[in-house]
Amino acid sequence: MTRSERERWDERYRTEEFEPSTSPSPLLRAYIDTLPSGRALDVATGTGRNALALAENGHAVDAIDISGEALKRAREHERERYREREHGDGSEQSGEDSLAIEWVRADIDEYDFSESTYAAINVSYYHGLDRLTDIKRALKPGGMLLYEHHLRSADPVESGPSTDRFRFGSNELLRACLDLTILRYEERTTERDGRTGARVYLLARRSSGPAQTYPREPTPIE
Repeated sequence: MTRSERERWDERYRTEEFEPSTSPSPLLRAYIDTLPSGRALDVATGTGRNALALAENGHAVDAIDISGEALKRAREHERERYREREHGDGSEQSGEDSLAIEWVRADIDEYDFSESTYAAINVSYYHGLDRLTDIKRALKPGGMLLYEHHLRSADPVESGPSTDRFRFGSNELLRACLDLTILRYEERTTERDGRTGARVYLLARRSSGPAQTYPREPTPIE
């Protein structure tokens, strides 16, 4: 990512009018209770909504983003959530004020992912097929990958990147993950906050062999 792109993201997160969702992604929300225990990675964490959900579900989390302004907001959300959880009323207390999250400012395009490290990896809205091999290698055997992103669409869409350059084509993410066990894959039109979008959802596991375990029933992604 170029310096101008990094500065653009910082400026975007610095603007008070830009307020990303604080709720975890629908895919993570649907499957968070089924993830294996162990360390988790949140790629392109933004203001930390998915990292916070993973930490509150018992995972130690590495959360990576290029924007220092985004991570500043994420740390503020972390302190608020910790105090609410520990003290109920959000009042100031002495002692720790954080969850088990390591906030990492780094360019994901150049980041050195540790191999066989994570029980779960969440990727939300990062167009990174050229880094996907390294991301998959960062999974432990049995580790789960959750990936959500925007799609190119023949229909008009109102959310997501303004250019198809940063959207996946149909089945592009699926083909890139066929070395994993695909547990769920969907491409569909979505409606969020009154805006139409086209999104892909993938749930996959680093495992192999003709006999696998699978989720019992598809959980609605809303």
